[in-house]
Amino acid sequence: MKKISAVLLIFVSVLFFGFSQETTYTAGMNQNDNRIRTAEEGFAAEEFRRGVQAYYKGAFNEAIVQFEKALSYLPNDNLILEWLGNTYYKTGLEGSALSYWNTASENGYGGLLLQNKIEIVRERRVTGDSAEKLMRLSEAGSFYGMNEGNLIFSGPVSVLANKDGTIWITSYNTNELLKLNLNGTVLERVTGPLTGFDRPVDIIRLKSGKLLVSESAGDRLALLSSNGRFEKYIGSRGRGTGSLVGPQYLAEDELGRIYVTDFGNRRVDVFDEEGSGLFHFGYKKGSFRGFKCPTGIAVVDESIFVADEKYGCIYEFDRSGNYIRQLVEDNTFSKPEAIKTSDKSLLVCDENRLIGVQVDSGALFEYARTGNAPGRITSATLDVNSNVVVTDFSANEVYIMSRIQELVGGLFVQIENVDASAFPNVTVELKVENRHRQPVVGLQSGNFYLSENKRPVSKLTFEGAVSNNTYADITIIIDRSTSSTQYKDEIETAVKEIAASAGERSTIRVISAGAIPVLEYVGNSTGLENFSLDALKANVSRDVSVDLAIRLAVNDLINAAKKRSIIMISDGAITNGAFTKYTLAELAAYMCNNTVGFSFVQVSQKAVASEYDYLLSNTSGEEYYVFRPEGLKNIVSDIIDIPQGVYQLSFVSALQTNFGENYLPVEAEVYLLNRSGRDERGYFAPLQ
Repeated sequence: MKKISAVLLIFVSVLFFGFSQETTYTAGMNQNDNRIRTAEEGFAAEEFRRGVQAYYKGAFNEAIVQFEKALSYLPNDNLILEWLGNTYYKTGLEGSALSYWNTASENGYGGLLLQNKIEIVRERRVTGDSAEKLMRLSEAGSFYGMNEGNLIFSGPVSVLANKDGTIWITSYNTNELLKLNLNGTVLERVTGPLTGFDRPVDIIRLKSGKLLVSESAGDRLALLSSNGRFEKYIGSRGRGTGSLVGPQYLAEDELGRIYVTDFGNRRVDVFDEEGSGLFHFGYKKGSFRGFKCPTGIAVVDESIFVADEKYGCIYEFDRSGNYIRQLVEDNTFSKPEAIKTSDKSLLVCDENRLIGVQVDSGALFEYARTGNAPGRITSATLDVNSNVVVTDFSANEVYIMSRIQELVGGLFVQIENVDASAFPNVTVELKVENRHRQPVVGLQSGNFYLSENKRPVSKLTFEGAVSNNTYADITIIIDRSTSSTQYKDEIETAVKEIAASAGERSTIRVISAGAIPVLEYVGNSTGLENFSLDALKANVSRDVSVDLAIRLAVNDLINAAKKRSIIMISDGAITNGAFTKYTLAELAAYMCNNTVGFSFVQVSQKAVASEYDYLLSNTSGEEYYVFRPEGLKNIVSDIIDIPQGVYQLSFVSALQTNFGENYLPVEAEVYLLNRSGRDERGYFAPLQ
């Protein structure tokens, strides 16, 4: 009997993919390996297969249990160690993930790919390094105005970044607007109304979503729809209020007022949001000597900053046009052009230099220099991927600039999910980020290369990007602390407004954060139209476990819509024991590693606790006040607009499944200009 059992055990182990004692699971990827496996290898293979399947279903705790069982059979198996690290990474326990990855790497497994992943994740765990904001930029790629003798654009002056990774540029010499994708391909050309543009200079996006273009030779502004369709002109040639002579650069303030540097009239013209002229400023008055050649302009909070090419300096005014001060000394700049804002500092284009200027002190920092070749950079702006896009009028080029560290480190590519339920048709979900968790948006099919066992896959199809989603699933966490009881009306108002902004396509969950978090509601927005705190099952508590509430919320959102977020409603205070089970770093990592956003609705006028500030700073999302003038009607659309570098691709597999027992490898590579990234995973086809 014992002999028969042993034979059966060996037979069962042969069915499972095998592992040599030297390379263990790595050898199991070889589908031609027909040797007899040991019983331990067979049992480990079964647990490993279950773990991989649980991982792709988002059941990470179950996956950890299965991988731990597999590891108990083969304690030194490197592939199991790597998958345990992958799973702990998804649960936000990055310290444990690094431990398993390091062990596998020290065993000689994974090569440079695993070492790079370890380096990036270890580096990400160190946050709050303000020096990262002041780093020199280097060219990551460029788009030329000529391609194989064909004119693409000529004289690019200004650039406007879009949330989907595309950019608009003004082509001064050809009187066009061009929309380019991340690879420099022209997606659209806009020539304006029937009469066309007349020397377009600057382009901005208004708060309404519409586009505004200044026409230097036309002495007017052109108002366009969000997709570039002409609507009307603003301003006309002249010297009176609302008139222009050679308009240059544009800016808009919080009130919707439009500011235009008027080169011919040597002033700044101001229009209301409807396009009617309000006033102008910039002539000599009091201690202000008057403009000579006003160029770039930017709005930061209550201040208007204007560059003057003649004096090589920047002046500061209030929003009524009253002179405040000269921000930098004369001749600080040679030929200043456009001014754009970045984190309450100014990006100034100055001939062949890109200069950062602190608005409080006037301190300067040189981000980039284009070299000694003839050039004249006229505009620079931060795009959705945290690159700086720069137009060079003289060189007829558009540069994409990134921090040097990003160029050296490349892209961080992760295979998030593999769906082989319809094998041999396989769908792969990829996340593409830079080294600092910032998503890379706007990639197209040509940026991806997928392979199986190092061979190109068959019938690779780009299915699309998550950024195209138009709805989001939301989990609302309601603070049930004692201090929050005095804000009953505010909390109920917030829940109703969030539900109204979500629309019927979204699934909304409500969690009460008390001593123990409770899932109170799952459904669409209509079920919360008459929401009342009195209907909640969770009692008010002196101690609120915020960490457990966030973990519960993320657990439910892992398999939700691709756009998903937590919205915390609280008075901003925390109680004892709010973050004792999980650290802030672990919670932030759990949300980021599963592409879950975190927003905060403040129901009091107090400052939020530093713990909430940390979560807001290290995840995607914003802080809102419940009674702000515009209310919370845009909160879900803001969440939908948060960039996410997640993509889906499908292919037809050519691998043999061995009735679903073989571990099938898949490799993904992503290329973008001068940067690239790679990841390797595996999956199992359905059992037969």
